[in-house]
Amino acid sequence: MRVPRVAYFPDSFHEINGVAHTSRNFVTYAQRHGLPFLCVRAGGRADAFEQSGELRTLELGRSRASVRMEKDLEFDALFWRHVGAIRRELKRFQPDILHITGPSELGIFGAYFAWEMNLPLAASWHTNVHEYAARRMAWLTDRLAKQSGDAIERNIEGGTLWATSRFYRLAKVLYAPNEELCAMLERETGRPCYLMQRGVETEQFSPSLRTRALTEQTVVLGYVGRLSVEKNVALLAKTEHELEAMGITNVRFLIVGHGSEEAAMRATLHKAEFAGVLRGADLARAYADMDILVFPSHTDTFGNVVLEALASGVPAIVTLDGGPKYIVRDGVTGFVRPDAGFAEAIASLVRDRARLDAMRAGAREYALGCSWDAVFGRVYDGYWTALPNAERTFAESKA
Repeated sequence: MRVPRVAYFPDSFHEINGVAHTSRNFVTYAQRHGLPFLCVRAGGRADAFEQSGELRTLELGRSRASVRMEKDLEFDALFWRHVGAIRRELKRFQPDILHITGPSELGIFGAYFAWEMNLPLAASWHTNVHEYAARRMAWLTDRLAKQSGDAIERNIEGGTLWATSRFYRLAKVLYAPNEELCAMLERETGRPCYLMQRGVETEQFSPSLRTRALTEQTVVLGYVGRLSVEKNVALLAKTEHELEAMGITNVRFLIVGHGSEEAAMRATLHKAEFAGVLRGADLARAYADMDILVFPSHTDTFGNVVLEALASGVPAIVTLDGGPKYIVRDGVTGFVRPDAGFAEAIASLVRDRARLDAMRAGAREYALGCSWDAVFGRVYDGYWTALPNAERTFAESKA
C-alpha cells in the first residue's frame, strides 16, 4: 500500500509558538523520509511555490487587513483571495487526506477543500482556545464580584469549547498532544483521537552548551514563552516575592519571549533579565545557562519549552493543569505543583544542590528518549483510520 499523500494547512509556521515548531518539524520529517507532502501556509512571501523531491510548499501572504491576535499571530479575513492558487496546487498534488491545525483562515480553507474534493479531513488540536478566551476576559471579570466574574469566565469557556468542537466534528480523525485532551475531544466530537506529541532536537538543546559554572551560587530561574495573561506569567513575580520572604535571595530570572505583559513583568520582578525573543543557538545557550525552568501556564496543551529545557539538562516546575504535567516526572525531572507550591519547590532545589544535580541528569536522560520520528510515525498511523479501504499501518507499509 502506498504512503498517503498529505496536504497540511498549519495555522502557524514561521511564528514562535508550539504549533509553528511542530509544523516545521513535520515538514522536515516528510522531507527526510521522502514522503509526498504539500504544506500550504501563510508567510512573508506572496504566492511562493517550491518543490524539493516529494515535498511541496505554497506560501501565501496575508493582507494589510489582517487582525493581530498576538504580537506574531494574525487572522486575515481576506485570505479567500488565494482560493485559486490553493485549488490549483491541490489539483496538481492530488492529496489523499487534508490536515488542519485549528479554526484559523488556513484551517477554514483546509476544511472547505476537503469538502469540495470529497477528501477525509484530519484536525489536530494544539491550542486551548476556550481557556484562552476566558483568561483574556480578565480585564472585565477582575472588576466584578468573584462569583459573577467566575460565572462569566465559565460561560465564555463553555461557549467557545462548544463552537470549536463543532468545527472539529468536520474531521474524520483528530490529534491532540496529551491523553486528557484526546479524551475531551472524543467526548465532545464523537471522533477518534490520537496522540500528536512533540519531539526535541537533543543535539541542538544540550547541557554541553552551558557557559556558566555549575558551582555558581546564583540560581537562574528561566521562563521561555509568550508574555501574556493566559500564560499566568504574573505568578513569576509572586514566586519571587515568596522566595524573598523565605530568605532565598540568590536567585534571578531570565525571561525569554515577548508579549503584552512585558511592561507589567518589568515593573514587578526585582531581579530579572529580559532577553526578548531568541532563536537557534542563542536560545539553546539560554536554556543551558538556566538552572530551573519555571513554567506557570495552566493552558498549554503540551509545552515545547519544557521538553527543550529538559534536553538542556534543566529541570522544570509546572502546574497541575495542561500538557506539561505529562512531560515532567515529579521529583525526577522537576516538580508538578499548584501555583502556591512553586516557591517551595524552587527553594528545595536551591537549598539542596545535590538534588538539583540529580534532576539535571534525569531531565537529560528523559529527553533523549523523545524523537520526532516516533511522533509523526504515529500521526501517519492515525491517517489510515480515515482513509477508505486502509488495511495496514504506516509502519507496516514501510516494511
